[in-house]
Amino acid sequence: MPLAGTMLGSAFVFFMRKEIPDRLQKTLLGFASGVMVAASVWSLLIPSIEMAGEGVVPAAVGFLAGIAFLLLIDELTPHLHVGAQNAEGPRSRLSRTMMLALAVTIHNLPEGMAVGVVFAGEAQGLTLSAALAVAVGIAIQNIPEGAIISMPMHAEGNSRGKSFLIGTLSGVVEPIGSVAILLLAGVLGVALPYLLAFAAGAMMYVVVEELIPETAQGRHTNLSTIGFAIGFVLMMAMDVVMG
Repeated sequence: MPLAGTMLGSAFVFFMRKEIPDRLQKTLLGFASGVMVAASVWSLLIPSIEMAGEGVVPAAVGFLAGIAFLLLIDELTPHLHVGAQNAEGPRSRLSRTMMLALAVTIHNLPEGMAVGVVFAGEAQGLTLSAALAVAVGIAIQNIPEGAIISMPMHAEGNSRGKSFLIGTLSGVVEPIGSVAILLLAGVLGVALPYLLAFAAGAMMYVVVEELIPETAQGRHTNLSTIGFAIGFVLMMAMDVVMG
């Protein structure tokens, strides 16, 4: 489901002739941030604490491990954020297009992990509707993300078809991450509270390290705040209503 959202958003490159307007991009980035923060808190951290018998240690350890994991990937992978001029990570001869794709892939990995871990949690108390709420929420926020990926790809000189393909492929890591977490949870069921918090930490790293700085640059930052509020409330409502 999240991959379908990425594909739909990436397809915008076929219908929009110019780059995404700055106002719209800031709003969409804020919206994505809000969804991810709400999913991290309501769908991952709170269930982690409840599943551990109200103990905070698994949630704290898992959360910090998720942050450390994404930090390590960020340091070891050459990547280029949308709108940035200089690449991050180790020096590489990769093209700008490939490094843009890697940046988005790093971003999408924790989202796939989050979907996988909440479905794994169904066997230990989490409801199917709560898991579906996370999947639907991430799929919704992947729609604007897909457009934010494919449109700059096209602006970099790539064809519309190639831009769509790269945007779509960046989302393939999500089902891979989901399956990997499901398999791991099946072997280490007792570790599920840690895995829930791990996914939350990974998602929060993306928000703090990438999305928030991008929304704070330049003009129209107030639209990012509005987008964040809408995304947070939507994801929170879906989790409560479907949970």
